[in-house]
Amino acid sequence: MVKPVHLGILASGSGSNAEAIIKSCENGRLKGKTVVSVLISDNPDAYCLERAIMHNIPAIICSRSGINSREEHDRNIVTELKKWDVELVVLAGYMRLISSYFLQEFPHRVINIHPALLPSFRGMHGYKDAVEYGVKITGITVHFVDDQMDHGPIILQKSLEVVFEDTEETLKERGLKLEHEAFPEAIELYCEDRLEIIGRKVKIKPN
Repeated sequence: MVKPVHLGILASGSGSNAEAIIKSCENGRLKGKTVVSVLISDNPDAYCLERAIMHNIPAIICSRSGINSREEHDRNIVTELKKWDVELVVLAGYMRLISSYFLQEFPHRVINIHPALLPSFRGMHGYKDAVEYGVKITGITVHFVDDQMDHGPIILQKSLEVVFEDTEETLKERGLKLEHEAFPEAIELYCEDRLEIIGRKVKIKPN
C-alpha cells in the first residue's frame, strides 16, 4: 500500500477550503492518499484553527509579531512543517507572499488556489474584481506557487458564469463550491504523481 502524502495547510482566515480538504482526506477522494498533518496560521484569531482542532489536527500559530522579515517568518513555518514530515504545502486562504527561501525548501511542493482565471484578476479580491469589471465568465485556478504573486504554473482551472445581478457575495458563494471541488482534485493529481511541470505548463499525465 502506498504511504499517504503528508499535507501541511497554511491559512489566515475562516478556513473553508481547509475544511473541504480535511473532509476529503477523511471521507472523500483523498482518503488513503493524503493526511493533513498540521494546520498553521499567521492569525491567532483565525477560525481555521478551530476547524483543525475539531478534526483532531494540530493547529499552530506562527505570528509575525516581532519578526522583521518575510524570510524569518517563513523559517519558523518551515521548521514547523518539517517537524510533521510535510511533503506538500497548500495555501488555503493564506494572506502572505511566500519567500524564495520557503520555495527552496519545498520546490514544486507548494500549491495555492485563486478566485479567478489567472492571469486575470490577481490579488486578494478576485470575485469583487470580476463583478466590477463586468466579465461574463470568471472562475478559479489551482497553481503551483513561485516567487511572484498568483503567477506559478497552472494545475487546473474551472469556469464560473457571472450573471448581471451578481454581487461579490453571490459570486463568491458559487465560487467557493468550485474551490472546494478543485483543491482536493489538484491535490489528488499530485498524490498520484500525475503532474509534470514543463516550463510554464503543467502536464497532467494519464492515470
